[in-house]
Amino acid sequence: MPAEGKKFFFAKKNQKTFILLVLALLAGCAPQRTAGNAPTAIAVPTTPGPSLTPVRFDQLPGWSTDRPSEAVPSFLAGCPRLTDPQLLALCSRARDLAPGNDIAARAFFEQSFQPHLASTDGTAQGLVTGYYEPEFRASRTRGGEFQTPLLRRPSGHVQGRTLPPRAQIARGALARRGLELLWVADPVDAFFLQIQGSGRARLDDGSIVRVTYDGQNGQPYVPIGRVLVDRGEMKLEDVSMQSIRAWLKSHPGEATGVMDQNPSYVFFREVRDAAPDAGPPGAMGVPLTPLRSVAVDRTHIALGTPIWLDTNDALTPTTPLRRLAMAQDVGGAIRGPLRADLFYGWGPDAEERAGRMRQPGSVYVLLPR
Repeated sequence: MPAEGKKFFFAKKNQKTFILLVLALLAGCAPQRTAGNAPTAIAVPTTPGPSLTPVRFDQLPGWSTDRPSEAVPSFLAGCPRLTDPQLLALCSRARDLAPGNDIAARAFFEQSFQPHLASTDGTAQGLVTGYYEPEFRASRTRGGEFQTPLLRRPSGHVQGRTLPPRAQIARGALARRGLELLWVADPVDAFFLQIQGSGRARLDDGSIVRVTYDGQNGQPYVPIGRVLVDRGEMKLEDVSMQSIRAWLKSHPGEATGVMDQNPSYVFFREVRDAAPDAGPPGAMGVPLTPLRSVAVDRTHIALGTPIWLDTNDALTPTTPLRRLAMAQDVGGAIRGPLRADLFYGWGPDAEERAGRMRQPGSVYVLLPR
C-alpha cells in the first residue's frame, strides 16, 4: 500500500510505472480502513485535485448494461447522513423507486446527476483495488491456540497521536491495560484483519462477533508485499494477498519479523446488532454493500457521491468490470483522485476476488444537476 498522502497518476502506455505504483499498494489486499465523519453533502471538495470533464451518460462505458437498481439501496443508506436540501429531495425521489426496476433507476440517475470523468496531469487512468470482510477464529478469553489479541483503542487516544510501533505493541507495550477485545487463533489472520479494517470472528460456540476499525497507532503503513519483493522472496508480478499469506504460513520462523516491518497497528471495537447479511459500517457510518460501495480519498471525492467505475475483473482481467457504486468508505492508503477501492463483501469468493484485485481503471464522479 502507498505511503500516507501519496497520490497516484498512471500513464496509459507506461506499464513499468504502473507496476511500480501497484507495488507500493501491495500488502496482499486493500488498504487499512480509517475512521471518518459523515459528510454534509455530495460534492467534490475544494482541495485541488482532479479535472472534471462533463460527459453524457451514454458515454459511460457499460452504462446501458449495468443494473443501477442494485445501487439504489446503497444510495438510500447514506441519505440519513446528508443535510443538503437538494440531495435530500433526491433521496425522497429514490425512495419511491420500485425495487429491482432498472429502467426507473437508470432514469432517476440520468435525470438527477451529471457524470464527470476525473483526470489529472492529462490522464484519466487510475487504479482500482478491492477489499472484503474476513472471517477468522477467535475467543473471548486467552488460552490454547488463542494467543494473539485484538486490542481496543486506548482510552483517550485520538487519531494522529503516535503510540509504540507494531512490534512493541505485539510484545506487550500496551499490556495490563484491559484492552483485549478478542484473542485470535492465527496471528496472520489478525495481521490481515488490520489491513481490511473489519471482520467476523467465529467463536468456539459457533456465534459470530463483528469487529471494525476504531483507531490506529499513528505509525506509518509499510506494505509487506514490498518488503518480500525487496528481500527477493517473490517476484513483483506474483504479489497478491494470497501469495503473501502463503509465504507467511510457510515461513513461521520469519513471519513475525516480516509483519513487524509494518509499524502500523489498528485498534478495534465490537459492532453489536449487525445483520449477518449486511456489510460492516464504512467511514460514512452505514453498512457497506458488496460491489456497490467503494472507498475513495475524501479530500477529492466526498462520501456519499455516486461513482461510475470502468475497470476490469480481478480474476479475468480481460473481462470489463463497470458499475455504479457509492463512495461510502476511506482507506489509509487510498490517496489521490484516481483511486478507488471496491468492497467485495465477505466469504471465500469475496476474499479471492478482493485479494487479487488491482486493475487500471477510470473514475467518473456523478454530481447533482
